[in-house]
Amino acid sequence: MVLLLSALTSIHAQDNPNARQARRIFNQAYQQVFGEQGATLRYDVNITGIYKTYGTIWYKGKKSKFVDAKMNSWNDGVTVYTIKNKKKNKEVEIHNAKNNKSDKYSSKFKFEPDNFDYSIANHEQGLMLTLKAKKGAKGIKEVHALVKRQTYEPISLRIKIAFIWTTIKISNFKSGGITDEMLRFPVEKYKDYKFVDKR
Repeated sequence: MVLLLSALTSIHAQDNPNARQARRIFNQAYQQVFGEQGATLRYDVNITGIYKTYGTIWYKGKKSKFVDAKMNSWNDGVTVYTIKNKKKNKEVEIHNAKNNKSDKYSSKFKFEPDNFDYSIANHEQGLMLTLKAKKGAKGIKEVHALVKRQTYEPISLRIKIAFIWTTIKISNFKSGGITDEMLRFPVEKYKDYKFVDKR
């Protein structure tokens, strides 16, 4: 009986106007970034002062490209090409897109929208969407997503995994206009590099 009441309370908590509005706005913001039209943005990442990086990323469906302070990467949906900027030797690592061992950082942030309860509140800079993981959900525990009031474009994210918070500031955001050519690995530019196949 206690479990039944708990389940009904959880369902009721997400069946209210605030929760429905939060999920609707989140879905619109999410589609601007990850929809088939593609998107680009600059990011500044800070994991509690331990790890910091910045760069620009382009998305389109399963394809992506990012130019980062630590490494550059191209993902055509099948193969990932990675160049680590700190290495003195000229190497291009080749990885399988489905099992990209070169990108341990991003793998920690795998996101399933249905794993969360949603709420929304006004914020001085826009709208604050709060996502809290449902009981038993693995990975991300909490997300605070700040979006613009009218357009729902992302401004910043705070993401909690275990007890660690990561802050991501977003700028230069643009949705649409991303072509496959923009995401193509420019092999001709790296002809003098050593290709290391890690698939």
